[in-house]
Amino acid sequence: MRRGSGPLAGMPASRRTLLATSLAAPLAARAQVVWPDKPVRMLIGYPAGGPTDFAARLLQPHLQALWGQPLVIENRPGASGIIASEAAVRSPADGYTILLGNSPNTMNPAIMPRMPYEPSELAPVVLIYISPTVLFVGIDSPWRSVADLVATAKARPGLAYAVSGNGSPGQFAGESFARAAGIELTAVAYRGAPPALTDVVGGRVPLTFSTLAGAMPLLRDGKLRALAVAGDSRVSALPHLPTLKELGFDIPDCGVWYGLLVPAATPRAVQEKIAGDVIGLLHQPEIQARFVEQAAIPVGEGPAEFTARYNAEIPLWIGIARAAGIKAE
Repeated sequence: MRRGSGPLAGMPASRRTLLATSLAAPLAARAQVVWPDKPVRMLIGYPAGGPTDFAARLLQPHLQALWGQPLVIENRPGASGIIASEAAVRSPADGYTILLGNSPNTMNPAIMPRMPYEPSELAPVVLIYISPTVLFVGIDSPWRSVADLVATAKARPGLAYAVSGNGSPGQFAGESFARAAGIELTAVAYRGAPPALTDVVGGRVPLTFSTLAGAMPLLRDGKLRALAVAGDSRVSALPHLPTLKELGFDIPDCGVWYGLLVPAATPRAVQEKIAGDVIGLLHQPEIQARFVEQAAIPVGEGPAEFTARYNAEIPLWIGIARAAGIKAE
């Protein structure tokens, strides 16, 4: 058998072993990246106190304990989350800037004529929870079922429905439903969900598509009536409420997701650690209970599943926006 002819061939075996070990040590040290070793920043594109902020505040103390570093939450509201998203994209891809985004991250490209960044510049890391979108009417509404509503809408084309803003998840749900039902609805845009819900409760607008989390207090107080879930499955908070799909209306799942994203070039090992730590927390009963209190569904999709969802949603919403003429304000 031929002996090796490389540069170490003439060196005694003991010295070759020692040298190989000394060369390998720094490589191993670099491979075992220690993260985090300084404070981590979490950007949120919405004001404090909202459903996006809720997830951040709930997980913050637990992640700080796991990471041994402060998790600093920065609320940068505006432009349906685009301001915070762009700030995340422009940050170093080192894991120290995390975006807590939501469904508008995949809807904005469908309604904005020009985006300040490409959706591919963000890497989905972990989907935390989903807030189901539900079709609501006021408690005094004559409609007791979706069939009642559809019959009226066919007799009165252009029936109004309230949405929390142009291009909001509720509008995508409403337009998806209208197409599936063969009816014409007219979106009335408000500045946020509270005023939209207030007008539905007061009878000024007959219906709305809103997240269950945002509407639950009014539902519990007997001021709203839920007709159906605009999603793929029923929700535990309202187990007897059917989905629109069950009723024969083939629409996409319009529930609003909330998850963590990072600049696309962030090391995969860091992404996996963030995802693993968050998913571990979502398995804890006390944290699950907090989400259930908010009528939310904890999910815990990791990078692969979340990325697949993210990439599939963008062309889906683009198609719906073009067909329905949905545009940003």
